[in-house]
Amino acid sequence: MFLGTHSPRLDEKGRLILPAKFRDELAPGLVLTRGQERCIYVFSASEFEKVHEEMRAAPISSRQARDYVRVFLSGASDELPDKQGRITIPPVLRAYAGLDRELAVIGAGNRAEIWDAGAWDRYLEEKETAFSETDEDALPGII
Repeated sequence: MFLGTHSPRLDEKGRLILPAKFRDELAPGLVLTRGQERCIYVFSASEFEKVHEEMRAAPISSRQARDYVRVFLSGASDELPDKQGRITIPPVLRAYAGLDRELAVIGAGNRAEIWDAGAWDRYLEEKETAFSETDEDALPGII
């Protein structure tokens, strides 16, 4: 499970050092792809297989499902961390997420997310009030 917020930097070659807590899970391989809210989703290879199987179950007759799968998979890139735990983020994904040097890598349960640090700060500030006001109806049995 991916948890927490980490603040690595992107180097001049577009590489990121994965947070130490995430390395064991991602060492055998990972998949980067477009995430919602203009972040990059990071899945372990095994978790990505599960997500892909769920997508395959979506009806091909659904335009919305087809569109989502196309955007999601066309941006996917499989990566293997090097010995220092670094991965290269492809230019198309760096542009999609508007990544600058300062990053926020957050744990989101079954995946990690890579955000531009400024974009993450703005997102969190915007969503914290709604988070505080979330009630039982939104997340039954959790709150």
